[in-house]
Amino acid sequence: MHVLGIDIGGSGMKAAPVDLTTGTLLSDRHRIPTPQPPRPDSMTEVVGQLTQHFDWDGPVGVCFPARIKKGVARTAANISDDWIGVNLEERFSTASGCPVTVLNDADAAGVAEMEYGAGQGRRDLVLMLTFGTGIGSALFWDEELIPNTELGHLRFTDDRTAEEFASDRIREAEDLAWDVWGQRVRRVLQYLDFLLTPDLIIIGGGVSRPHRYERFAPELTDLDTEIVPAELENEAGIIGAAYAAVHSAMAGKGR
Repeated sequence: MHVLGIDIGGSGMKAAPVDLTTGTLLSDRHRIPTPQPPRPDSMTEVVGQLTQHFDWDGPVGVCFPARIKKGVARTAANISDDWIGVNLEERFSTASGCPVTVLNDADAAGVAEMEYGAGQGRRDLVLMLTFGTGIGSALFWDEELIPNTELGHLRFTDDRTAEEFASDRIREAEDLAWDVWGQRVRRVLQYLDFLLTPDLIIIGGGVSRPHRYERFAPELTDLDTEIVPAELENEAGIIGAAYAAVHSAMAGKGR
């Protein structure tokens, strides 16, 4: 089955059709810069442009930087607060003329890794963390998504959340050496391991690329939990959103 996946971020909105049998893109991604300021009307127009670019008339999956409950945005990360309370599924369906399913962006990346990447076949407790501008999280039990965990916002020190302490943005802003940053990541993983006791932690985001992961991975070797890098890199959001469009459990429907 082929589904169009759309990955919405604070700087870019990307789309591609996905073959759900293989979990691969059927064409190159088409990217349009996120309108600034990133408000509902202008961004919704881009969703319509992306579907028109592929002349699409089937199901569409969208991943979005917010907590999503029954299609409605409950928060807004790196976009306008005007999105809070907006029914994304209704708005994007109207703009595209297609049935649309929306889920959190980190949840979408996790869905992709569970189905086609590092989490395949795992029926235990799996935690995926995406390290980028913030720290996104996706939690799975017995292959089912527990949506909108947002564990990067957990208070980690007296004055910092986990993502304010160890996101990739912080690594760059504070000019941290990879090993020093890896020690911070280890502390975050130790904290989450204490809270959740996952069986597997998948490290995603741009830092999961082999040439980056190998630079901080030695700092994670003394943890008890199994830790692996994500496999799908920048395509994970598109693939996971497309998959969730036809698999309601993976979109956290009804929660």
